[in-house]
Formats: sequence, structure tokens, C-alpha cells
Amino acid sequence: MSRRTGQEREHRDDLTGEHAVGDAGQIILALLFVGAWILDSFFLRITTFPNQYVPLYIRIPIGAAILIISLIMAVKGHNIVFGEKRERPEVITKGVFGIVRHPIYLSEILLYLGAIVLSISLVAAAVWIITIFFLYYISRHEEKLLLARFGEEYERYKKETPMLVPLIRRR
Repeated sequence: MSRRTGQEREHRDDLTGEHAVGDAGQIILALLFVGAWILDSFFLRITTFPNQYVPLYIRIPIGAAILIISLIMAVKGHNIVFGEKRERPEVITKGVFGIVRHPIYLSEILLYLGAIVLSISLVAAAVWIITIFFLYYISRHEEKLLLARFGEEYERYKKETPMLVPLIRRR
């Protein structure tokens, strides 16, 4: 299996597309999150007072479990989407895409949550919440593209599979 660059992905007919500012927004928010988390958790410690109420021996296994789930979901999602070229475009419903419609975005949300659990920083949590809203926004845009391309097939998938939170289905 070969790795594909972003430029190669843009020219694949079996992929539908992304929001124009999706990648840039994710990079900016990731840098903001990491900077806020590191500065607050290890140097300034301005909003890390909740750490005194949740012992490290509880935070480490929970945070590690969330990070592992995030990694698995990201790898499996990327492998399904980019690991093989489909002969004809189709709605992807297998694997992690059978759990949520946007598993790669969910893995990003879980990655940040795992870091927050390891060292509770309220500043980082605020950036995390902004990131969730941003990912929801770009998810909605991508779903419009998918609806335009796949119509009723994607509408059925939307009804059967939750967007970002497993077990919360659209009625």
C-alpha cells in the first residue's frame, strides 16, 4: 500500500471532496491546542487546578485508552478512504464508517480529549470545544457534497449512522 499525497487525493474520481478551509483550519486549531495545552499543563499552570481533584493514576489509563481508540479510528478511517482506489464512487459504510459518518474527525476530537484527560487544562478544553464546532461545520459542508453526489443512498446512510457521536442517531 503506497502513501498518497494531498495533491494525488484531489484528482481521485472516487473521492468527493472537502471544505476549502478544512485542512488549514485543522492545522491552525491543532497548533493552538498543542500550544495552549503544553503552556498551561507544563509551564504556566493557570487553569490546571482540576488536576488536584483527579489523581494521575486515574487520568493516565483513561487518557491512554482514549488516545488508543483515537489512533485506531484514525488509521482505520484513513486506510478505508485512501488505502485503495474504488473503481466507481460509492458511499463508504464499512468498518469505522459503520459506527459514525466522520470517524477521522471523531478521532481528532478523541485525540484532544485524551490529552485533556492526561493533564486537565481548561484553556486547552476551550480550544477543544472550538475545534468540535469547526469539525461539525466542515462535516456539514462535506455532507452537502456527498448528498449532491449520492442522493438517496447517502440520505439512507445518514439516517442509519450517527454523524460524530456513536449511538446518537438522526430521527
